[in-house]
Amino acid sequence: MYTMTDQKQWKGRIDSTTNTSSFRLHQKVKRIPINDVSVSDNQQAGIVGFICDEGVRRNQGRVGAASAPNALREALSSLPWTFNDEQQILDVGNVLCLNHALEEAQRELGGVVKTLLNKKIQCVVLGGGHETLYGHYLGVRAALPRDAKIGIVNIDAHFDLRPYDEQPSSGTMFRQILEQDAHADYFVLGIQRYGNTKELFDKADELNVNYVLEDNMTPENNAEIMQDLQEFMDNHDYILLTLCMDVLNSAFAPGVSAPSPFGLDSKTVRTIIQKVTSHPNTHSFDICEVNPSLDENGRTVKLGAYFVYEALNHLLRRHGS
Repeated sequence: MYTMTDQKQWKGRIDSTTNTSSFRLHQKVKRIPINDVSVSDNQQAGIVGFICDEGVRRNQGRVGAASAPNALREALSSLPWTFNDEQQILDVGNVLCLNHALEEAQRELGGVVKTLLNKKIQCVVLGGGHETLYGHYLGVRAALPRDAKIGIVNIDAHFDLRPYDEQPSSGTMFRQILEQDAHADYFVLGIQRYGNTKELFDKADELNVNYVLEDNMTPENNAEIMQDLQEFMDNHDYILLTLCMDVLNSAFAPGVSAPSPFGLDSKTVRTIIQKVTSHPNTHSFDICEVNPSLDENGRTVKLGAYFVYEALNHLLRRHGS
């Protein structure tokens, strides 16, 4: 269920082989097995892919997000290297969901995330369907004291609070976490009025979910929303950031399982990523629901890669220029 990334995922334009100020990401990323990773001093970030859309299939969505991790790597490859000489980005490979064994794959992903965090390496997970988030969470929880307060910030059009009595899916993760972990809280931005049933709104209220509707995310409300988000983050020991690309307006991100005609613009999402990944208690980020098979001209993949790089820059910027 675990494999290393092929070097062909990291290739691109080369402007210089000696002048590091002209380097691009593919010239600096180090591919390394997770068991060979050494303890860091917060100057490293680790990328792990989750090749899975079993949760999307179970949720009756359009599959294809399993091909996103490698597509995102290829889109990242030629972006300019923006870090200092002491900083490093590691690619620790992919966790694969085989034979529909979602729960096992999520546990495997959790193990990789735990290893990175325990070695003081900032963690970025490339999903996969949004079921990626549950594996990400398992790793965060395992790396922390049992009573540590986890604040989950989700940028998403959907609550993902469906029942999981029969089986978990890409629509159940946050309910699983909130019902199983008394020390976890949930703040979601971008909720669509027309993308969630009344039952889901009722469940969100029952579980004390903090949420902001997409149509309330206006320039006039921005200062208040950002203050609420800041207070939420300040009140938790660890902040986990997850992005579901279907939160974006379908004009920006057509390559998703459930496009949103009334979704957010890319600048709004970028601003949230900047704010959350700049917080000192944020050490991990995942991106989910990029579906290359449904994309138009690679727009969603490229935008997703830029969001990943934004997160990487802010996660590492706290520890050096």
